[in-house]
Amino acid sequence: MKKIVAIGGSNSKESINRKLALYAANQIKNTETIDIDLNDFDLPLYGIDLETDKGIPEDANKLDALIASADGIVVSLAEHNGSYATAFKNAYDWLSRINQKVWKEKPMLLMATSPGGRGGATVLQAAKGSFPYLGANIIADFSLPSFYDNFTENKVSDEKLNNELNEKIELFQKSI
Repeated sequence: MKKIVAIGGSNSKESINRKLALYAANQIKNTETIDIDLNDFDLPLYGIDLETDKGIPEDANKLDALIASADGIVVSLAEHNGSYATAFKNAYDWLSRINQKVWKEKPMLLMATSPGGRGGATVLQAAKGSFPYLGANIIADFSLPSFYDNFTENKVSDEKLNNELNEKIELFQKSI
């Protein structure tokens, strides 16, 4: 059975991006979903002096191994002031010190959501532009605006958005 890693790009205990990533990953047929909660990884704030003094944290290597073990990656990014959430960016920085190809050329469904009407569009654009340089094979991307209006009862409730997401999931599934 193929493995899909689902990452919510936030350390919020109630992360809407983690909910969206898990929802999408669980729609992929005949796969096992590995839920990556950034709170499960003890990663100090990245800095070259810390890396020089103490090396790569064990939890960064564990996270890298989970990504390496996957057949595909579903990421949904939180947007903080137009960029990545700090917890995600920090994990991303540590991972890039282990292997510059953080995403290991694995097929990726890249998403973002937010409570607002833009659905994390700015961070999604940033990731679409930079992730491929760090080994992302982005098959499809999706933005879910107004999360609390469009995601109810653990599903995308807006029919048009749900159909769009299902099309993206189908493209992704064909690539794994």
